[in-house]
Amino acid sequence: MLKSFRYILFPFSIIYAFIIWLRNKLFDKNILRAATFNFPLRGMGNVAIGGTGKTPMAEYLVRLLRNKYNVAVLSRGYKRKTKGFAIADENTTAVDIGDEPMQLHKKFHDITVAVAEERIVGIPQLLHAKPGTQVIILDDAFQHREVRAGLNILLTAYDDLYTRDFVLPAGNLRDVRSSSKRAHIIIVTKCKPNLNEQERQDIIAELNPLDSQQVFFTKIEYGSPYHLFTKKERVIESDCNILLVCGIASPKPLKETLANSTDTYEMILFRDHHIFSFDDLQEIKKQFSKIESSNKIILTTEKDGVRLAKYESELKDLPVFVLPIRHKFLFGQDDQFEANINEFVKSYQTSE
Repeated sequence: MLKSFRYILFPFSIIYAFIIWLRNKLFDKNILRAATFNFPLRGMGNVAIGGTGKTPMAEYLVRLLRNKYNVAVLSRGYKRKTKGFAIADENTTAVDIGDEPMQLHKKFHDITVAVAEERIVGIPQLLHAKPGTQVIILDDAFQHREVRAGLNILLTAYDDLYTRDFVLPAGNLRDVRSSSKRAHIIIVTKCKPNLNEQERQDIIAELNPLDSQQVFFTKIEYGSPYHLFTKKERVIESDCNILLVCGIASPKPLKETLANSTDTYEMILFRDHHIFSFDDLQEIKKQFSKIESSNKIILTTEKDGVRLAKYESELKDLPVFVLPIRHKFLFGQDDQFEANINEFVKSYQTSE
């Protein structure tokens, strides 16, 4: 049914694709001009609508750079209830800046997390407010061409490569596939752990990168679950009964992990970036109470956790645990990737 409906939308995708293609051409020809900054701006994003692991990759970059440089992350702050430029502080909530920036703010207190709808406006404001900043990560900025980043990282999911998709609304791409040529680095995320060399080469051939582009591969690696409020870690036993609560673009890897690690689990799924309501909370409690086991927990993602945290008074007595996620580079590519990132930032430091 959904496939048939998308066929009906195909003419609208043709129109949308032409508009995006024309816009990109105007930028390529400098008819529309992108702002440049003599500063290490690293753009990161995708051409699809979510589900590629942007926030875990932002975390990877932060961990890589935070001990050497004063790092800032600038995001649009998708689905926040505020407007304009803002820097996260101790009183900030996910409602103020969005769930993904809030996740970064809660994890890394020693970096600057800021939001702005227009990055061309947000970057000068960020540098004015935090003059010691040495590198800015532009989160989810690949398709926003008003600012030219010195290094662009494009993410695409292994089981949903942009080469096999089409633009909205018939497909899931928000930019045309040819835009991938603007990337300096392409990362194929969420790969199966046993991806072999032949499959790697087949994917690279399908992506058909430019000679100047590098292609990396990562898999998802889950950490130890920790309590949403106390942060205490625990081990999930195979006989543990789990109620999975999540609102993310692509829950498939998480569901596969749970299927392999526990005997039984139930789910309450929400749309990506879902803002939890009091009614949602009551439904979660109701479904959890129906699980007839003394060994049971509620499990959620880190992104959902920052949106559930505002209900601490309602949830503090329940075993609500968060499952952290990281990218793990395959084929021993982590050293090469990290060397590229460090070299990019260092080139600006030595030129000053």
